[in-house]
Amino acid sequence: MKPIALIEAAVKKPVFGCQMCGQCVLHSTGMTCPMNCPKMLRNGPCGGVRPDGNCEVKPEMRCVWVKAVERAPKTPWADEIHDIRKPVDNRLWGTSSWINHFTKRDKVAPKGWRVEA
Repeated sequence: MKPIALIEAAVKKPVFGCQMCGQCVLHSTGMTCPMNCPKMLRNGPCGGVRPDGNCEVKPEMRCVWVKAVERAPKTPWADEIHDIRKPVDNRLWGTSSWINHFTKRDKVAPKGWRVEA
């Protein structure tokens, strides 16, 4: 990892459980990292949420998206939880989402993907 990514990881991993995908959406998801979902979904629950709000894959774990939906309304960006996001670009793993956001690299969809509203 480069220096900025190391600093970002040192701040975000222990506080938010950030997985350093390089395309951070913590602010949109109530400071919940969607990459902690065992299915690595970026656009909401998979439909397999248990009645108690826990994950179908890891029953001992609260569903990441249930947490996000509960937390998002408490942020100034509450409406962004409804944004449809492009798939994770795996080439950005371990890079700084701060730099990727600044350079707009995080807005480039992986080849073959189109996102339409």
